[in-house]
Amino acid sequence: MLRVLTLSTLFPDATRPNFGVFVERQTLGLAAHPDVDLRLVAPVGLPPWPLRAFSRHASLAALSERETWKGLDTRRPRFTTIPGTGGRFHVRALVLVLLPLLTEIRRDFAFDVIDAEFFFPDGPAAAALGRHFGVPVSIKARGADIHHWGRARATARQVIAAGQAADGLLAVSEAMKADMAAIGIPADRIRVHHTGVDLDRFAPRERAAAKAVYDVAGPLVVSLGALIPRKGHDIVIDAVATLPGVSLLIAGAGAERAALQAKIAALGLTDRVRLLGGMPHADLPGLLAAADVMALASASEGLANAWVEALACGTPIVITAAGGAAEVVTDPAYGRIAERGPQAFAQAIGDLLANPPAQADVRHGAERFTWEANGAALFDHLTALAAHRRLAL
Repeated sequence: MLRVLTLSTLFPDATRPNFGVFVERQTLGLAAHPDVDLRLVAPVGLPPWPLRAFSRHASLAALSERETWKGLDTRRPRFTTIPGTGGRFHVRALVLVLLPLLTEIRRDFAFDVIDAEFFFPDGPAAAALGRHFGVPVSIKARGADIHHWGRARATARQVIAAGQAADGLLAVSEAMKADMAAIGIPADRIRVHHTGVDLDRFAPRERAAAKAVYDVAGPLVVSLGALIPRKGHDIVIDAVATLPGVSLLIAGAGAERAALQAKIAALGLTDRVRLLGGMPHADLPGLLAAADVMALASASEGLANAWVEALACGTPIVITAAGGAAEVVTDPAYGRIAERGPQAFAQAIGDLLANPPAQADVRHGAERFTWEANGAALFDHLTALAAHRRLAL
């Protein structure tokens, strides 16, 4: 029996049901393996008092520190994040709360390996804890944890040192592996570990009926992701503005909502472009299946789950060359990789609308990405780390 301690600051809770749902799905899959016993630690970062009493921080502070989350024994310790410091003290604060907690857990659960599911601050903290408890550590890179934290002045050294110290490393794409190696993380220790998709839930539907749910009758483009500049929703809005009769639905929440709404109004697109706000993950299959195209103009990605989920629904994608794009769009039926600008996106979207691929052909692009394959690869990876450590003792 492999005893796994999974550590992830990127994990859903009662106040953020969509936060890290892909980490949740992966963890649930690993925990269901007959040869795995797993405990989950999902730390919550909060600013010091009195800031944590305000706004969304108050709801996070009120979360139970221990619960059973979808069958998982879950701990949610709080660690202090100091505003204005660029994250430089996150790891120290995280280790301070995790050291006594993991000591307590280890009395009854002698975990064989620590599985850190986000590179910062989880990775450096896991590396320190692995040294303390004498267990191997795996760290997974997903996107912003390398592209932002791995390059930011305040945190880059911590990220790189953790990558050099870890017993094993995972990357969501070949492109992410190359990005990790470029900042000094040993490439020979990095295994590409693709995401999965639920092919039963994300599946093609009759498009006209699926569109009717959203009061759309003509060509439909959908964009998914947080309303932040990096996701490039403004680029997709500008692209759709040049495509007469095409509607756009954007699902996501974030600080850019007001600016995007103002752009929609200024362009006279209120009858064709709508911001849907944050949506439960359970509602995304219907939305993606309604779309003729899913477009996402990201400045950076690892390998976005939204790409694969769209393909599973039979919906081709228009994306930038960010991250693992070239590992997903390997056939013209799956969509287009376009330059990150309105004109290029409009051309690619228009091409797919004029020459739509068959839904079955598009879905074939997602069949490489299953949670079963994801879980088997993760089990093999962690088992090998634990076995190597035992042989070394």
